[in-house]
Amino acid sequence: MTPRPRTANAALRRARVDYITEESVYGTVLVSGMIVAAGSYHATSMQVFLTVLTTVIVFWAAHVYAGTIAGHGVEEGGGGLSASFQRALRRSVGFLTSAVPPSFVLLLGGLRIVDDTVALWTALWLGVAILAVLGYIVFALRGDSWPVRIIGSITTALFGIAMIVLKAVIH
Repeated sequence: MTPRPRTANAALRRARVDYITEESVYGTVLVSGMIVAAGSYHATSMQVFLTVLTTVIVFWAAHVYAGTIAGHGVEEGGGGLSASFQRALRRSVGFLTSAVPPSFVLLLGGLRIVDDTVALWTALWLGVAILAVLGYIVFALRGDSWPVRIIGSITTALFGIAMIVLKAVIH
């Protein structure tokens, strides 16, 4: 087996630190929950998009604030409040980036490029796909075998599927 080049491995590790985080999972589940909640009121894709956008920004800002305050003065030589803010900001990138693909699909629906119903369901299934990829990558980076990676992927995706089941039950 040929070892991975250092640059590829470093890029994967960097992605793990910035994007493959609990914040990414939480952000994806939050967006899916917002789609389900807003959709239960028969909202249009544009209304759901605006609700998701506003909610994600508020939750992200609160998360960065909480991370800054909680992390301030915790690490030896941590560099003060500014360093704590930078760590919290970097840690929360996945929260925002995980919301982009489903939000983009909702925007397409809001602009009438795709049908509202198609946009809502596609955004939900996109959330499942994002969760599956996140789960797979985490186990791959740990060096687990492919069956464990698949199980991790399915387990993580189940959070998105739970939202889809919730939407189906509500409607």
